[in-house]
Amino acid sequence: PRRHPQRGGGGKPAETCRTHPGLARGQGRRSSSDEHPSGTALMNGSAPHESLRGEKDARQNGHEEPDAGEDGNDQEVIVIQDTGFTVKICAPGIEPFSLQVSPQEMVQEIHQVLMDREDTCHRTCFSLQLDGNVLDNFAELKTIEGLQEGSLLKVVEEPYTVREARIHVRHIRDLLKSLDPSDAFNGVDCNSLSFLSVFTEGDLGDSGKRKKKGTEMEQIDCTPPEHILPGSKERPLCALQPQNRDWKPLQCLKVLTMSGWNPPPGNRKMHGDLMYLYVITVEDRHVSITASTRGFYLNQSTAYNFNPKPANPSFLSHSLVELLNQISPTFKKNFSALQKKRVQRHPFERIATPFQVYSWTAPQAEHAMDCVRAEDAYTSRLGYEEHIPGQQKPADLRNLQRVLRTRCWEGVHSDFTAAATRGAMAVIDGNVMAINPSEETKMQMFIWNNIFFSLGFDVRDHYKDFGGDVAAYVAPTNDLNGVRTYNAVDVEGLYTLGTVVVDYRGYRVTAQSIIPGILEREQEQSVIYGSIDFGKTVVSHPKYLELLEKTSRPLKIQKHKVLNDKNEEVELCSSVECKGIIGNDGRHYILDLLRTFPPDLNFLPVEGEEMPEECKKMGFPKQHRHKLCCLRQELVDAFVEHRYLLFMKLAALQLMQQKANKQESSGALENGASPENGTAESEKSESDDGKIDDNVTGLDQVKELAETIASDDGTVDPKSREVIRNACKAVGSISDTSFDIRFNPDIFSPGVRFPESSKEEVQDQKQLLKDAAAFLLSCQIPGLKIGISELITRSAKHIFKTYLQGVELSGLSAAISHFLNCFLSSFPNPIAHLPADELVSKKKNKKRKNRNLGNADNTAWASMTPQELWKNICSEAKNYFDFSLECENADQAAEVYNLQKITLLREISLKTGVQILLKEYNFDNRHKPTFTEEDILNIFPVVKHVNPKASDAFHFFQSGQAKVQQGFLKEGCELINEALNLFNNVYGAMHVEICACLRLLARLNYIMGDYSEALSNQQKAVLMSERVLGIEHPNTIQEYMHLALYCFANSQLSTALNLLYRARYLMLLVFGEDHPEMALLDNNIGLVLHGVMEYDLSLRFLENALAISSKYHGSKSLKVALSHHLVARVYESKAEFRSALQHEKEGYTIYKNQLGEHHEKTKESSEYLKYLTQQAVALQRTMNEIYKNGSNANIMPLKFTAPSMASILEQLNIINGILFIPLSQKDLENLKAEVQRRQQLQESIKSGEQLEPEDKAVEEKEAEPSMPSTAIPLTQSSA
Repeated sequence: PRRHPQRGGGGKPAETCRTHPGLARGQGRRSSSDEHPSGTALMNGSAPHESLRGEKDARQNGHEEPDAGEDGNDQEVIVIQDTGFTVKICAPGIEPFSLQVSPQEMVQEIHQVLMDREDTCHRTCFSLQLDGNVLDNFAELKTIEGLQEGSLLKVVEEPYTVREARIHVRHIRDLLKSLDPSDAFNGVDCNSLSFLSVFTEGDLGDSGKRKKKGTEMEQIDCTPPEHILPGSKERPLCALQPQNRDWKPLQCLKVLTMSGWNPPPGNRKMHGDLMYLYVITVEDRHVSITASTRGFYLNQSTAYNFNPKPANPSFLSHSLVELLNQISPTFKKNFSALQKKRVQRHPFERIATPFQVYSWTAPQAEHAMDCVRAEDAYTSRLGYEEHIPGQQKPADLRNLQRVLRTRCWEGVHSDFTAAATRGAMAVIDGNVMAINPSEETKMQMFIWNNIFFSLGFDVRDHYKDFGGDVAAYVAPTNDLNGVRTYNAVDVEGLYTLGTVVVDYRGYRVTAQSIIPGILEREQEQSVIYGSIDFGKTVVSHPKYLELLEKTSRPLKIQKHKVLNDKNEEVELCSSVECKGIIGNDGRHYILDLLRTFPPDLNFLPVEGEEMPEECKKMGFPKQHRHKLCCLRQELVDAFVEHRYLLFMKLAALQLMQQKANKQESSGALENGASPENGTAESEKSESDDGKIDDNVTGLDQVKELAETIASDDGTVDPKSREVIRNACKAVGSISDTSFDIRFNPDIFSPGVRFPESSKEEVQDQKQLLKDAAAFLLSCQIPGLKIGISELITRSAKHIFKTYLQGVELSGLSAAISHFLNCFLSSFPNPIAHLPADELVSKKKNKKRKNRNLGNADNTAWASMTPQELWKNICSEAKNYFDFSLECENADQAAEVYNLQKITLLREISLKTGVQILLKEYNFDNRHKPTFTEEDILNIFPVVKHVNPKASDAFHFFQSGQAKVQQGFLKEGCELINEALNLFNNVYGAMHVEICACLRLLARLNYIMGDYSEALSNQQKAVLMSERVLGIEHPNTIQEYMHLALYCFANSQLSTALNLLYRARYLMLLVFGEDHPEMALLDNNIGLVLHGVMEYDLSLRFLENALAISSKYHGSKSLKVALSHHLVARVYESKAEFRSALQHEKEGYTIYKNQLGEHHEKTKESSEYLKYLTQQAVALQRTMNEIYKNGSNANIMPLKFTAPSMASILEQLNIINGILFIPLSQKDLENLKAEVQRRQQLQESIKSGEQLEPEDKAVEEKEAEPSMPSTAIPLTQSSA
């Protein structure tokens, strides 16, 4: 999809970045005994192609149906579906070499491997020939006649064109910059940062089967940095981005740039000159180079004289690298070293991400000359090539498999997002001409590269009744959520617009693809469905009703009628604002999906409407500044699920009552829960306002029973049908024969009227919305802990948005640093630095002022004070979130709410797109401000977009998770592998979903005993999380913790500690110490330190974990008991038996009270207490002996054993939620018999036989008979 040829990061062409098969089948295909794990022992030495090739094979056959046998089992490894074969490649100047290829792959992919391989990476303009015939780049290998095992492919240099010469120069520039992180810091070309290799020091190569250097205790440096020790208040920022030793630049050239003599004059074009380059070598030699059709050579031009004749002596080289090797010895040496380093990096460190990730901090960097960057800045590099002229998916792909369609859509969408982001920045920076330039700035609209841009202001009072500018600002995100939802449903024939929302420099810009033909017609003529004036004139269309009806069930939208201005009834299957337009391409488009979800009545007071008691008790409904508040899709789903359980219980209760009354049972009713059960459950559901207990016994039977009745109308007596009808009515279902809840999105919408005939239906819908509002307050919100820091930073963001709109471009860094000083610094009166007088224009051009966005000649921002800002933050928090902040400045906020200023800085930077200099900031200095202008490096756009979903892969992933939950680990592993293959096919090598897949796969590898494979998969998960989510994202911190556990299991102790220290530092920076997750992290660190006999350090972390667990889980919880036990073990190792006894007694008491005296845990604790008592007595006896007889005492030496690694690993598994249950052969046979018995029971249930109550209470997990022990991963709480 991307046509600009290269990304920085190692010469991987952009097109490969999308379709690069990132380690797809490698995970599933090989057994753990395989010596060459695909995509793991990557890029070592000079042969990177084998592993990349393996990845490519893997990726390609994803076009086919999923393989059945991908599970890492030796018998099923061989999948004869697209057996790979080997070809020989013969390239100029190097020995022929072998390459593993797959029949499914295209010739172009061999090109890309050659452009990435160390010894051929400098070639870009060549063809591959077989027996003298040129191979078509886009042909699949299986279609090429005569291509077979052992065939010789020749690399033949081709003549250059201007395009090929540009591609070549860009590729060489990318190779020269492949280790340079500047593109990642600058947020360019989908590069992003990763620091994992700094902490593993390359130790994780060879699948974790490295030589176990340094496992001897004395060689391990375990000392944590001071700032991560428990209780430390220091939060350094520089440690966030440690210096990577690979970044020390190997300078190959001083300058490589386009010459000022371009383009060649006509007479030189006729000699084959394509373009001229200007180079300064490290030896300070200035040369001018001609790129011609035959290659590159030195010419005799200088900076001031044009002389295109070849220099003497003349070298003509087909590759620029070969020419530079000839003229600069330093280039030759350093370029070779650079490529060696490049190919040794993990591919995940260099593949481009699907969407740009920005870093909120960056070190001070030199600004170097870069011809490619300069060219890109001033040329319109489109990128997405108009594959979305409004359509959601290219039409001809409808017939292809869904996987390929999604893959194409993902690629196109990623490029559209990048192009829309660049366009939005250009609009705000004033580099795009408006299509209505004579209108006021706020009302201007723009078209750039066939993308339509509009600003988040209320143009022509469109949102007057909904909240004006505030509503206009919120509407685009609501619309985007609607687009996301309709895309996910994927109804054939219904299309949405490509939509991206960009916040940049205080402005909100909506970028949309353009419906073909829309610009040639008036809006009134175009819209054939919906309303353009919020319900006054409404039209409908049978085709749209047919298409939208297909979406109504999954989106829970009710078909309904509204009145138009002529009092005619119009039928709709969406909100009135949703417009339908048929484009010139004949497609049915829908747009303005801002009211796809039902409104949130808690923030929408309506006259004469009574709210439920739960809402009134909490002071709802409350007036909000706009009327577009709606319930999130997740909430709607949770509400419907809650109602479904209620429906099942009501039906079961009534059926049980019927059954009890009759004292006789009919065949269809026998498989229900017992009457007592039904009554109890129903009472419970009513008394708790629907807080339903998930573990209700017999719920599955109830469900099955109710579904049987609902579906088998013919065989069920009328009374049972009446039961279902009553249950449907009670839960608000729109059908009276089955459960079906839908919302009418137009209820409570200003200006929309309903016909008299729908009065009852509208009343029911109003009640349903009220119930949903109450459900949000009573069931969902109590499960969320309010984030004060989120509240403060969001309020500050709202103020910052308006603040920035009044700042001209030249004062941007001064204004941002002033705002941050007012927001976070303890300095009482920071003074803003206005731009120097000589740079401020004396003449104020009023006419111009109206024209350009972001160029207001306004210095009002400079007068802001900390007191004023915090007063505004408090009032914003009250008005917007109805929360009273009890603080008047940053210092008070930090003290009252126990917040960290560094965390607030990170939050506000991420929310506003500000990038600051990486250095230590002193927030508490009362004598000078914290920030200066020089500390503000950049301001990035904050981009919201739709992330296309690979539904097939997601289905496999969820099925795999379900299997694992049930204990079927092997089947789960197969399904997760299948999901991974499909994700790789759709998304390429880098994606959040692939990260989740790899994490689960690593956990399964670990549980099944394949530690090295677990390490390999988890390493990929960490790298991907850093690259795709960010280096300090909460998910990344969790990935680091998992990787540390697998490192420990692989005896890489110092690496495990480094990773845990990194995770703790990141958590301190992102949140602070006071978080329940910190207890888990500290337990991990404490246990590893205990294992390496650093007892004092270990105690500091374990005792901190104990304190945090006690705070968040209560001093009587099982987590606290486990913490006491861990601390006791360390005291035992220190021979401080009194302290050990004290902690173990605490743990014993908790186990005894919570689990009873006969529980296994209580018994274990009791045994350990006896052992500690014996040891204490023995120690005391020995001490008495020494006191009595002095050094001559005849005493037995006491045994102080260091903890074994196995026992430490066992404890690590327990605290991380992994519990191994060893089963003997007898246990396995019993379990097998139990499983068979349960299967027979279930079959008898289905056939209508009576189920006995005691059978229902048992629920066992099946074990694999072939495995010696079964491992069931439990949650942390149960562990």
